[in-house]
Amino acid sequence: MNSSTRAAGKAMAEKMVQFINQSPSAFHAVETCRQRLEACGFTRLSEKQSWVGKIQNNGKYYFIRNSSSIIAFAVGGKYQAPNGLKIIGAHTDSPNFQIKPVSATGKAGVQQVSVATYGGGLWHTWFDRDLTVAGRVMVRRGGTIEPRLVHVERPLLKIPNLCIHLQSAEERAALKISKEDHICPILCTNIMAELNSGPAKSGDKPKHHPVLLDILATKLGCEAGDILDFDLSLCDTQPAVVGGALDEFVFAPRLDNLASTFCALEALVTAPDLENDPQCRVIALFDNEEVGSESYQGAGCTHLATLINRLVCDFKTGASTPQDADVSAANSVVISADGAHAVHPCYMGKHHELHRPEMQKGVVLKFNANQRYATTAWIAAAVRELCAGADCPLQDFAVGNDTGCGSTIGPITATRLGIKTIDCGIAQLSMHSVRETCGTIDVLYFVRMMTKVFTDWHKLDIEEDVAPAPKKAKS
Repeated sequence: MNSSTRAAGKAMAEKMVQFINQSPSAFHAVETCRQRLEACGFTRLSEKQSWVGKIQNNGKYYFIRNSSSIIAFAVGGKYQAPNGLKIIGAHTDSPNFQIKPVSATGKAGVQQVSVATYGGGLWHTWFDRDLTVAGRVMVRRGGTIEPRLVHVERPLLKIPNLCIHLQSAEERAALKISKEDHICPILCTNIMAELNSGPAKSGDKPKHHPVLLDILATKLGCEAGDILDFDLSLCDTQPAVVGGALDEFVFAPRLDNLASTFCALEALVTAPDLENDPQCRVIALFDNEEVGSESYQGAGCTHLATLINRLVCDFKTGASTPQDADVSAANSVVISADGAHAVHPCYMGKHHELHRPEMQKGVVLKFNANQRYATTAWIAAAVRELCAGADCPLQDFAVGNDTGCGSTIGPITATRLGIKTIDCGIAQLSMHSVRETCGTIDVLYFVRMMTKVFTDWHKLDIEEDVAPAPKKAKS
């Protein structure tokens, strides 16, 4: 590392910070991506329509599912089916609290909002934070129903801790949280709600507190009665920043996995030499990874298969056959990009002693003998070769035998599509906390690696199948 790399890393991290701050929910993350793609000349496609005749060499396109998952691709100037795809996969979702379909609740003169836990978060880190809401709202507009994005920037909600004086020593030591009883954010007091809007009307109890609906309606420029439904999650109001004594860290919410989402987008829109590329460059940014990926908009869906099939139909010389999509998949690669665990200086024993990735030391290649990650020696060797001359250092990670291991979209795409896959990511601390930490220069390294995959993967010459042993000469 040198001073120019340090400066470039900080600049790239500051771009990522801006991306994260514009993306308080998966829906906002997709919209932020869409805006960047449109500005870079990408054209939107619809899965509801045929793409025949719409996709051209050197063309750039994207399509969206559920407003929370997006695939964007650039067709190489020399691409023809069934050549492969260079795919970078990531996800737009992060652990959070989602407002329930019926959320109006409260006790002790306080109005509260009932929420559901989404994914596996470090929930205690959400306590005593200045929280708000963001997501998608379905609004009645005349005779139509219109999806609208909403993000209330000011603090609305609080999950208060129980003060130390009302806890026993055993309770303090256990730090045991009931997700049902203790996680119910405070919205306002009843007395202030009545002063604001008058006494509550008798009759059916509303599904959501009028105070919350009025705030949403004001933000959306509609009547509260026009709000038909919503997908709203809680988020922290404190913005992502570059910090640390030497401005070398990113302190941010949703680093897992908006960091990878940003890097993939950055690499796709900036990678050069598309006109000479014989393959397609793809980013696939899925929703619902944190809850298993089994959804219409998750990595387990048909999103990528749709792209492969339609490219084969459009670009095959002569009539395409059912085998062409399989051949294209066999010629493809997936870089499954997701957060990696940096070794914690206060918990060194939680990492295997030979696999302790550090921040600012490069992209982490993730291995697991039980296939929680999809990395194999073949694809790891290919990535090492690719990064060797790209000023992109690599680190290795595997969990200890007595430690559990998370997973990613990697094994899912490898299994469903039959595409060679590697799992990798940026080393970070406090994964699944309300705020996480990574190194600025690692963001730059990840963009460099992804860019190299797009520009040079098809140039690699690494045999996939084991060669037969040479025959011994007769004596």
